[in-house]
Amino acid sequence: MEIHPKITPIYQTSVFKFEDLNELELYFGEPGSRYLYSRNGNPNSDELAEALTRLEGGAGAVATGSGMAAIFAALMTYCAAGDHVLCAADIYGGSSSLLNQELSRLGITVSYVPFEELTTNLAAYMQPRTRLLLCETISNPLLRVADLRAAAEATHALGLKLVVDNTFASPVITRPFEHGADLVMHSVTKYVAGHSDVTAGAVVARTAEDAARLKQLGTLFGLTLSPMESWLAVRGLKTLRLRMEAHCRNAQAVAELLARHPAVGEVFYPGLPQHPQHALAAAQGAGQFGGMVSFRLADDTTEAVSRFMRASQRFPFAPSLAGVDSSLSYPAGTSHRALSEEQRQELGITAGLVRLSVGIEPAAELLLDLQQALDKK
Repeated sequence: MEIHPKITPIYQTSVFKFEDLNELELYFGEPGSRYLYSRNGNPNSDELAEALTRLEGGAGAVATGSGMAAIFAALMTYCAAGDHVLCAADIYGGSSSLLNQELSRLGITVSYVPFEELTTNLAAYMQPRTRLLLCETISNPLLRVADLRAAAEATHALGLKLVVDNTFASPVITRPFEHGADLVMHSVTKYVAGHSDVTAGAVVARTAEDAARLKQLGTLFGLTLSPMESWLAVRGLKTLRLRMEAHCRNAQAVAELLARHPAVGEVFYPGLPQHPQHALAAAQGAGQFGGMVSFRLADDTTEAVSRFMRASQRFPFAPSLAGVDSSLSYPAGTSHRALSEEQRQELGITAGLVRLSVGIEPAAELLLDLQQALDKK
């Protein structure tokens, strides 16, 4: 009896059976025709990779065990020992820690490029073996918006590749390949899966050649994602468009409330007209600005942040982001903790900076909670 499930079952198996040696030869002779071992490929992880490939408009992808594994795979697609990487100074702390602490041990060096110079002065940071520029569509945690088309033109003019972390935007808001990117990566843990119950990543390639290289890296380094996590991520992905609409709508309302409140010194959200890249974000994001909002308390101290955290009931302190339930994070003490105090100050990550991940709850409930928490200050 043939079974045709509407939803792909969970292939919770480490290995697949072969009837004879002919089938084994078919596996090696016709890539993608069947499965051998789940580290090499599994129907669930392939389904996630194929779905993200379609969403981003790429040529192929690999699903990985975390967002950090995705960053590693993206960098290793183009880099070998002795190579040099350019990285936006405004970057997730885990990305800079990977470059500074681990890839440096493999002989891969990095130079950090200030946000203002990403599209205008890359040549000043070049070395003979520079291979790529790594940047984020919307930066963590100050939500600066990179001009991806200009960055792609600048990198390609220098013979470099452009690798874009599209986690904060998601392909619903921005599709970096349309602006010239070469690789696009996601912490699938965040908006793609969307329910704070999966740890996963993915890298999508613009070309078939890079997609094949990603597949090789995933297999040989053991970066590939498990069947269960893949299945959960695919399930979450099916509501991504609906969730992003709600995240964006709520975040806009939250940012506007924060901008009016006297206890708030500064608000960082691309949807506000006063944001320096507001016009770029509107064009590059098709009028959507994302679900992340950062703000600096007028009382720029850790004590003020702790009072705010204790007063808020709808934004628990949970150092991740992008789940359907709202949360808050403290960049100076979590994502960017490995930076020196001087580096954090240079980036604007001060003691009073708070990052909100705005969920999809009724907006009125979130606004009431923020109002009362800020009023208590």
